[in-house]
Amino acid sequence: MLFTTFLHAKDPADSLLAADEAYNHLLDSITTSLHWQTSQVNLSGAKVTLTLPKEFKYLDAAQSRTVLHKLWGNPERDDVLGMIFPANANVYTDSSYAFIITFDEDGYVKDEDANKIDYKDMLWDIRKSEKEANPEREKNGYQPIHMVGWASQPFYDKDRKVLHWAKELQFGDDSLHTLNYDVRVLGRKGVLSLNAVAGMGELALVKSNIDKVLQIAAFTEGNRYQDYNSSTDKVAEYGIGALVAGGVLAKTGVLAAIGKGLIAAWKFIVIGFVAIAGAIRKFFKGKAAKKDDYDERIKALKPE
Repeated sequence: MLFTTFLHAKDPADSLLAADEAYNHLLDSITTSLHWQTSQVNLSGAKVTLTLPKEFKYLDAAQSRTVLHKLWGNPERDDVLGMIFPANANVYTDSSYAFIITFDEDGYVKDEDANKIDYKDMLWDIRKSEKEANPEREKNGYQPIHMVGWASQPFYDKDRKVLHWAKELQFGDDSLHTLNYDVRVLGRKGVLSLNAVAGMGELALVKSNIDKVLQIAAFTEGNRYQDYNSSTDKVAEYGIGALVAGGVLAKTGVLAAIGKGLIAAWKFIVIGFVAIAGAIRKFFKGKAAKKDDYDERIKALKPE
């Protein structure tokens, strides 16, 4: 229908209007096809319960993988357990964010040295590592990445066994920096990861809700950090510091020596909400857009 409209539209303005209408129609169809969950959700794969306050909603694993791969253009992953969105946001909402949930069953992460880590030194080490990591990233088709600094310095809540921090990142020469907000909940057999990516302009929005986010996920009884059994349970090959450092460069292999489980810390590059709607809209309205390009984008946007 979209292509037929283009073929019959003599005025370029009519073509743009038709493209805009088709764009809005596709987004509406995506919205109505999604099934959200609220209140309480059990993540059996991670033995975790999510208790969602009214400000948030959950998208299950299958739908989240479709959104990440087909709509946002990330590599396919089979380890995504779901996504947490603000209640008033959707998968293409401008100026918002979402937390992607994964679980790394690498064992019990010791936290004795958590308060001794010098995160200023860690920042410099990460920047030095960029020179080795970025050529490999570019070889694999990704833009070079630069860690501008801590958007929120790492903090470990020893009582709740929750670690969280935020990074300000620059991809390539992009003048719009990316916010990468990470939450890690430590459990008996591994670490639950909640990773949010947005524009730096959303930092205040994320921070205003982070206390509620930190309380959403909890391991079930028998799987909590305090349930660890030193006689039977596996201990992770890395500690608190590696969880933080690995979130930036682990995919390139630079930090692989810390422990192979660390590779999971940067499994996908997530396109922030700030770019999603703008990129799709630019595509439909682009002066140089071709018919076959529209065809490919429409296929990608169609929900399963």
